[in-house]
Amino acid sequence: MPDNAAPPVNPEQAAERPEKRALAVAFHLPQFHPIPENDAWWGKGFTEWTNTAKAVPLFAGHYQPHVPADLGFYDLRLPEARAAQALLAAEYGVDAFLYWHYWFGGGRRLLERPVEEIVRAGQPDFPFCLGWANQTWSGIWHGAPDRVLMRQEYPGPGDYRAHFEALLPAFADRRYFKIEGRNLFLVYHPCGLPDATAFTEYWRELARAHGLPDFHFVEHADRYQWVGRGFDSCVASAPFIDFEDKQAEVRFHDPEAAPIVREYAAFVRHMARRELAPTEHPLGVNAWDNTPRSGAGGHLLHGSTPELFAEHLESLLQKIAHRPKASRILFLKSWNEWAEGNHLEPDIRWGRRYLEVLRQALYKNPNP
Repeated sequence: MPDNAAPPVNPEQAAERPEKRALAVAFHLPQFHPIPENDAWWGKGFTEWTNTAKAVPLFAGHYQPHVPADLGFYDLRLPEARAAQALLAAEYGVDAFLYWHYWFGGGRRLLERPVEEIVRAGQPDFPFCLGWANQTWSGIWHGAPDRVLMRQEYPGPGDYRAHFEALLPAFADRRYFKIEGRNLFLVYHPCGLPDATAFTEYWRELARAHGLPDFHFVEHADRYQWVGRGFDSCVASAPFIDFEDKQAEVRFHDPEAAPIVREYAAFVRHMARRELAPTEHPLGVNAWDNTPRSGAGGHLLHGSTPELFAEHLESLLQKIAHRPKASRILFLKSWNEWAEGNHLEPDIRWGRRYLEVLRQALYKNPNP
């Protein structure tokens, strides 16, 4: 198995599987535990489950709310919850979690506890890496876009060093996920950096000084402007970044009081037609619905099924089949974005069906 591969459920099961077609890295949201800041902004005990549980259908056939099944309404402060996630992910072919990481400058962080405890405890024994969600937190998802909660700032090189040193234990961890021997670090919005190239060069220098592997920097939301300028590769962002097919929209009598709804089947066809750039990793999206956060101001892909997701995965994996084995990476959006209707974790409607088609796609022999 590849060096980065998640530990198999048991050796016999691993031996029965054919070689994987790609390594699968799933985005992981850590906002499933209360923090003082969210208590102050949204009310005592707020987590992403708060939005998830209050969701209601907004039109006929709208699938809401999404209710978790196997793992329940977990709390990521609990090591048992983190271990259960890792065990389930490994069973179905996920090779690593990419945890979203929040550093706002000047040492200000949010939601860092789960990853810090994973690093400190050495458990679960499951590969991971980090993605810097370098954006100002506002009330945009709750109908208050002008309400600034935590501003993203870039004080300068000294802060870049402090940021690196805060993450140094993670970068040095044997479980940290690598692409061709280099630590994967994703930046959500490179254009937000005052000088993205200076940032990446400085972190590479710091890695060398600490005897660490080089970085493989991935850009996420800037339409691939930075590959070759400090960044090594890219992956698309949310499904509506380049999928704006008006023909795929569901029409409502009162569009001002309705979310933007596009058919998931049309999205799958769009992604099958879309060419990947040579340095672009494919992004598998099994669903999308942020109306639990945004209500009628939200966007969603309607009509997702495991069968359509299987079709989507197959088209993506075929696009990278010719690439060298070590660089065949499939990103998955997402492991647990429950308030965006975008989760591979089982719910009471579909159970493990999305996970099952993921495993089938990853281990399918492309040339039977």
